[in-house]
Amino acid sequence: MDIRVEVVREAGRELVDAFGGLLPQLSTTAEPLDRAAIDRMVACDANTVLVARSPEAIVGALVLVLLPLPSGLRARVEDVVVDGAARGRGVAGLLLEEAVRLARKAGARTIDLTSRPDRASANRLYTRLGFHPRESTVYRLTE
Repeated sequence: MDIRVEVVREAGRELVDAFGGLLPQLSTTAEPLDRAAIDRMVACDANTVLVARSPEAIVGALVLVLLPLPSGLRARVEDVVVDGAARGRGVAGLLLEEAVRLARKAGARTIDLTSRPDRASANRLYTRLGFHPRESTVYRLTE
């Protein structure tokens, strides 16, 4: 599979359509994204939206978030998703390798990501790429 990873510079119809197909594969509770939501995501200075593109379509995406904090520049990888038809072909690895490259180039001290324990293949990939589980408790406040 010929895959190219690129940084999204502007939100267009293709990206809206791609997230329309990818987001339900990532989360069953996430609301669909309209053009305005994708514009906000792409325009946010902290975000770098990466997509994986086959010759035919966008087949994966992630968001790299760079956070300048008192403890130093930190990076987070969020919302890694690959279309079901393209899984098992190295797409997520290519996206993550580019995110790590960009985070290191920016000077990030650390790069964090989270993953549910039941996502066994994703967790194996993260470990293979050098990520290690961190002793931490994640707290979430919902509506």
